[in-house]
Amino acid sequence: MPDARSTNPTREVASTPRVNAVGAVLSLLRVGPLLILLILIVVLANLSPVFFTVGNLGNVLVQSAAIAILAIGQLLVILTRGIDLSVGSNLALCAVVGALVFGATNSGALTILAMLATGALVGAANGFGYVFGKLPHPFIVTLATLSIARGLALGLAGGRPVSGMPDIVDSIGGGSAPFASWLPNAAFLVAGVAIVVALMLKKVVWGRWIYAVGGSPEGARRLGIPRDWVLVSVYVMSGLLAGVAAIITAGRLNAGSPTSGDLAELDSIAAVVIGGASFLGGRGNVGHALIGALMISVIRNGMNLLNVEGFLQLIVIGVVIFLAVESDVIRGRLEARFRVMRAATV
Repeated sequence: MPDARSTNPTREVASTPRVNAVGAVLSLLRVGPLLILLILIVVLANLSPVFFTVGNLGNVLVQSAAIAILAIGQLLVILTRGIDLSVGSNLALCAVVGALVFGATNSGALTILAMLATGALVGAANGFGYVFGKLPHPFIVTLATLSIARGLALGLAGGRPVSGMPDIVDSIGGGSAPFASWLPNAAFLVAGVAIVVALMLKKVVWGRWIYAVGGSPEGARRLGIPRDWVLVSVYVMSGLLAGVAAIITAGRLNAGSPTSGDLAELDSIAAVVIGGASFLGGRGNVGHALIGALMISVIRNGMNLLNVEGFLQLIVIGVVIFLAVESDVIRGRLEARFRVMRAATV
């Protein structure tokens, strides 16, 4: 019996343009974050003559550095269908601990080590609390550590910034490249962290496990992937990167402030979502998370240059987040439709 599709060639011919159209829309949605960022840059450059100067571009890079680092850590968590609400408070605690250690030891190496270890310990508390505490969702434990870490930071600092940071921290957070005074050293740290994490996600088995756990937790378990330890590891990494972000923030301020990172957890989540990662897990990459962080900084910087009121800036960021989430929903539906349409034409 002949195949039904072979007896009606017009059906296949008619469906092919639709498949191509859906594929084109999907491709546009995939490059959407980068396209929107480029459009924003062009628009703001025309609205403000100051925006596209090298000095202001350096400001955008340094302002986005800490959020970009936090977003990379948040990406790892969101890839596994999780969330880390504690990164902003963790950043503040790391900065305060670093300032106290520097005051007691006057050692740059010990200061940096203390900041990174503090971040990793908070991340480990999140991971172990969520996985082995059998909590229904990481929202609960990370919300708890958000409050605990902020309280510890305020208590240890006595409610005020602890002044003093080693030269190496000041150089990382507030210094610039010797060959380009407008280019902040923090940008090199962001690039280094991004490259390392991107390579780990693509070239290391651990990275493939992260995508597998996020894509299908039950399937990952059946394949023998150590799901629990993968989940713990991403929260430890998120905490560790909060420590890295604290180095940048403390270097800019030359102090450990207990109020640093206020609402930074929301910016990091927004950057990841704007970059196209899915809360359903298993989809997202480092490059897009960086684009999301840059987009937030560009919007804020541009609106500051245009003297836009602060409350309007919050509204604009909220609208951008909503549109990013909606585009993710649309992309998911189109991908499902595209698979069905392409299968029908084979």
